[in-house]
Amino acid sequence: MEILGYIGALFIGLVLGLTGGGGSILTVPILVYLMSINPVTATAYSLFIVGTTSTFGAIQNYRKNLVDIKNGFLFAIPSFIAVYLTRKFIVPKIPKVLIESPFLITKETFLMLFFAVIMIFGALSVLKKKSQNINDEEKRNAILIGIQTFIIGIIIGLVGAGGGFLIIPSLILFAKLPMKKAVGTSLFIIAMNSLVGFIGDVQNLEIDWLFLLTFSAISIVGIFLGMYLTKYTNESQLKKIFAYFVLVMAAIILLKEM
Repeated sequence: MEILGYIGALFIGLVLGLTGGGGSILTVPILVYLMSINPVTATAYSLFIVGTTSTFGAIQNYRKNLVDIKNGFLFAIPSFIAVYLTRKFIVPKIPKVLIESPFLITKETFLMLFFAVIMIFGALSVLKKKSQNINDEEKRNAILIGIQTFIIGIIIGLVGAGGGFLIIPSLILFAKLPMKKAVGTSLFIIAMNSLVGFIGDVQNLEIDWLFLLTFSAISIVGIFLGMYLTKYTNESQLKKIFAYFVLVMAAIILLKEM
């Protein structure tokens, strides 16, 4: 199972490189079900893995002029504040047992079920064709963007995902970025969100650095491979295939946890 887990690490980076998001949503299930890591710890590890992998991807995209720094910070600042606060204060305060009767729901079960729900919404957002029409007032509304990205940050903090499947549609709609630039900017935002969120965990958890760095290194190889393969892939078909795969993964998690 561990070998499959490390293959999964490569796949995480591969999908991040190809789509600018989505790979991160696979990290927690791989860590929990293939590497037998506690879900709370897995969400923390996921932030580090996704953060370091996305950093390398963002640097490569910046060199290609595919990162919008201004919009990147506009979206990242509210979300990484929310991620840090969630990991530092909210996650540690969630009770070990949320419901005892008529059925038992522990903290770990709740996080995995919530994660599965987010996976479903993320997959559906990829499958749904987004309307590109948005009025100028809404486009310029920094308060609306701030609230939206703060909420995204709370979700990222709870589930340990990078949030690219939520960020990319926002960049396209609100910042009017073309798809390739939205992907590059998404990696920049994911890197900041994830690494800042992980800082909130360092003080609360005992970290296995050898495992974490090894897993992250394999994922980094995957993101370089993914960015190389973008030259030869059909983006729309790839996103559809991945979205259906995420839906299947979400269904498996729901069945396993319930």
